Amino acid sequence: MDYRTCVVEAGRKMLERKLTVETWGNISVRDPETGLIYLTPSAMPYQLLQEEDIVVLRPDGSLAGGTRKPTIETAMHLGIYQSRPEIRAIIHTHPIYSQVFATLRREIPPIIDEAAQILGGAVYPAEYALPGTTELAANVVKTLGSDRMACLLANHGAICLGETMEQAFTVCTVLEMTAQIYQMALAIGEPRTIRPEDVVFMKEFVKNHYGQDKD
Repeated sequence: MDYRTCVVEAGRKMLERKLTVETWGNISVRDPETGLIYLTPSAMPYQLLQEEDIVVLRPDGSLAGGTRKPTIETAMHLGIYQSRPEIRAIIHTHPIYSQVFATLRREIPPIIDEAAQILGGAVYPAEYALPGTTELAANVVKTLGSDRMACLLANHGAICLGETMEQAFTVCTVLEMTAQIYQMALAIGEPRTIRPEDVVFMKEFVKNHYGQDKD
């Protein structure tokens, strides 16, 4: 796999799907064989990115390739990869509906089956810290814990994870859809959440049985 191309294409896809605006947000992917991490550069338009613009870092954060300055949220990406060895792709988005709840610093509960299956439960806001700081990175790593696939960044955006870039985008899509439905449902009444035991069942079913290549 050409990881630089993967990141370039993901940046354009994030913009096309309206998961961010202008140059906000950031993306990374990790090569499981070498441990190298490929990140978007800081403040460059996604539609103009080329493979040579992608920054390559070693797991300790030292530069392995590229000439651009990496995203200011590098510490957050490195921290997530260090704490979650199964994760190979991270997308930091600034989507409208998810940010509604990020500004409220309010969790998004599993109110639809897709959220239970893909998000694995409620999506919580990480405690606020200034963008690009090690404090924010630590808050995000703490909120994601050992198994959550997404979290909100208070007054900032969202972080979505995946074992592949495709899975990370699925998490982004389901999170934003759930946030939109939740906001609309709150305008009418009190949404009912899916029972925790049913969330666990659906999450495990999708992971181990759902699809043509599973039992």
